[in-house]
Amino acid sequence: MGRIRKRLSSSQIIIFGFAIAILIGSLLLTIPISTKDGNGTSFIDALFTATSAVCVTGLVVHDTATYWSVFGQGLIMIMIQIGGMGIVTIAVAISMLSGKHIGLKQRSTMQEAISAHKVGGIVRMTGFIIKMTIIFELLGLIIMAPTFCKEFGTIKGIWYSLFHSISAFCNAGFDLMGVKEQYSSLTFFANHPIINFTVMSLIIIGGIGFMTWDDIIKHKFNIRKYRMQSKVILMTTTLLIVFPAIYFYFFEFQNMPIHIRIMSSLFQSITPRTAGFNTVDLTIISEVGLAIIIILMLIGGSPGSTAGGMKTTTIAVMLSTAISVFRRREHTHFFGRRVNEETVRNAGTILMLYVILFLTGGCIISCIEDLPLLSCLFETASAIGTVGLTLGITTKLGIISKMILIFLMYVGRVGSLTLIFSAISSNQGNTARFPQEKITVG
Repeated sequence: MGRIRKRLSSSQIIIFGFAIAILIGSLLLTIPISTKDGNGTSFIDALFTATSAVCVTGLVVHDTATYWSVFGQGLIMIMIQIGGMGIVTIAVAISMLSGKHIGLKQRSTMQEAISAHKVGGIVRMTGFIIKMTIIFELLGLIIMAPTFCKEFGTIKGIWYSLFHSISAFCNAGFDLMGVKEQYSSLTFFANHPIINFTVMSLIIIGGIGFMTWDDIIKHKFNIRKYRMQSKVILMTTTLLIVFPAIYFYFFEFQNMPIHIRIMSSLFQSITPRTAGFNTVDLTIISEVGLAIIIILMLIGGSPGSTAGGMKTTTIAVMLSTAISVFRRREHTHFFGRRVNEETVRNAGTILMLYVILFLTGGCIISCIEDLPLLSCLFETASAIGTVGLTLGITTKLGIISKMILIFLMYVGRVGSLTLIFSAISSNQGNTARFPQEKITVG
């Protein structure tokens, strides 16, 4: 095993780590003790659920509260925690706790896993990630516990608070509200400010990334000292919350009381950013509203966070590049700093790959299942963005369609470029340069 690990690149370690976690989770979910009826479940359904949990997506083929036993729900929660924090983070944390030396290869892999810019300080950052995760998830549990204990009883209320706190912080979207109505998510708490704002806060905190939180804690309100990446993430995240919320408030939820309208608008602009909870019935939203949600789902969270998707920085770089072209500027830049060309190329590649996979997957599922294309595109955007929102077609899909969504969830969590770099890691490439010739575009 040691020899194999040494031969693997950082990208391959991340890819195989997630795959192994999914496989182990799938096998455990198939055993009879994992389901409430004691009959176990099929491997394809267990694989779908395990992939959704480890890839912190939230798409389900069985209602989590009514189908899975407490043991099965516990397995799902553990997989969510592992997937949210990252396989490598968990492995390094275990090594640290056992007193083992963290080698250069482990540090390099950790650097790639959390999207850090340098290897230095990685061990400190791992400890910071563990500490912040525990603090925020405990805060979520404490704040939600009184409401859930009053609603479901003390023991179940604490369990529900813990499960939903971890699910929200890890941007997973799994819920246990099926005890009220299957697949209802948080719709029964649409008018409850404590649950709404706690879940929204946990989603945002987990989704902006640990490197950003490192800047916030170090420099407080002195934003000038933040890394450029942190500034871009905070700016983009704010815009992606405010403008969709304004749309939902004025065009989708006009018939709601004012306080519920505000909470629902904010919640629906935050949750597509890979969280997957919902407090309103998505089938009542117009096609324009669904299109906005699809875009938000594809964008996802931020690098080095518990969220998936193509990331806020990717869309920010592409928009800044477009603005630079319009203004006839040579380079992409933010806050007086230039973005290197490799980053711009990577952003363009990621955007292209996500759009191709999202459209191709949606079209194939629509053809196979004979379902409306918009519903299928919504599903594939939810899968590759690791969101978990659905228009209700997940439970009706066949094996081929489920396998497509499993693949998209996996790509959305490990990252499309990680898969590509892993596939070509042994190929150093040809440094020869071809003759240049112009081609007209646009």
